[in-house]
Amino acid sequence: VHGHLGRDEQPGRDRLRMRMELTADRLKQLLQYDPLTGQFTWLVTLSSKRAAGRPAGGLDKNGYVVIGCERQEYKAHRLAWLYMTGSWPIADIDHINTVQGDNRWCNLRDVSHATNAENARKARRANKLGLLGVSPSGRMFKAQIQHRGKQKNLGRYETPQIAHEVYVRTKRLLHEGNTL
Repeated sequence: VHGHLGRDEQPGRDRLRMRMELTADRLKQLLQYDPLTGQFTWLVTLSSKRAAGRPAGGLDKNGYVVIGCERQEYKAHRLAWLYMTGSWPIADIDHINTVQGDNRWCNLRDVSHATNAENARKARRANKLGLLGVSPSGRMFKAQIQHRGKQKNLGRYETPQIAHEVYVRTKRLLHEGNTL
């Protein structure tokens, strides 16, 4: 069964079980999606928390909106894709502006995992400098970029800002998913 779990979800034990998959028709019976705001609203009352007219979903620990529906949890961005296109996304749904909770239709695109990863705009938490693509290298700062599965060294520079500028220029050239 292909469907609602994408690369951004954890492949829990439910993924291993065969089950009925939520269809676009069933989704539209249960929820209304506003493509301008990205908000889902319940059309039917399933419980006190899931009452007709109430907003659907809540944020998970990573900032994604998650909606419990038909005894499964779904990421709202994947439901938005199903709602608007009638089929589940083929790969990852990328939030173009990198805000995981922004599920407006204009902010979503179905891309490969590699392209989704290329849309990073902030350094990872472990990066002590806080600059994407830059790390200390002795008394200098090195710029490096991942491209087609390989790490490319972009050189060593006197300041982290110069190294970051080199990284950003290169990212704009090499990463098709980049939105910087």
